[in-house]
Amino acid sequence: MATTPEHISVLKELTGEVISAKMEKTIVVQVERRMPHPKYKKIIRLRKKFYAHDEEKKAKEGDMVRIVACRPLSRLKRWNLVEVVKQAESKAEVLV
Repeated sequence: MATTPEHISVLKELTGEVISAKMEKTIVVQVERRMPHPKYKKIIRLRKKFYAHDEEKKAKEGDMVRIVACRPLSRLKRWNLVEVVKQAESKAEVLV
């Protein structure tokens, strides 16, 4: 079977908030999803943290970012930063 664009799998993409950017070229992204509770059917929020590679150090804490799955880069890193969707408001802007 030939590998045409229809047969190439879509890369897994997630959008979340950067909760830590203190490491060298690594960010921690918290992704939140909503689903009904299996028994009680109430909508609950589930959160999960992903470690992502940020080569240019573009993301800061509080930014909304898009990450894409990649090969394992370290023990925890399996994601790459694609883009910063929304910049976080700086503290100086909030005080003014």
